[in-house]
Amino acid sequence: MKLLRTNEAVGQFLKTDGTYESIDKIGKEDLLRLVDHTLEDDEFEIDPYDDQLIKNQAHQVIYKSIYQKLDDLRKRRKEFIDESARLFLEDYERYRT
Repeated sequence: MKLLRTNEAVGQFLKTDGTYESIDKIGKEDLLRLVDHTLEDDEFEIDPYDDQLIKNQAHQVIYKSIYQKLDDLRKRRKEFIDESARLFLEDYERYRT
């Protein structure tokens, strides 16, 4: 599944219905869904950022920012999941006693 792509000189993101929408129309819920996919799915793809493929400057800025964040999260995925589990474990232990 490709979460981010460049198509026809436009950055696009995958919507919940399986279609793609222009990156400048992304909302908070869409971003959270992309983060969830990044953390939960091993089988996702994102087109690398290339300013030559995206002609609109606004799309370049938005796409580059989202791409960098998702790529970093993908690289640090295990660390992030472990840290989250550790935080919840501390709270669970505190409330259990």
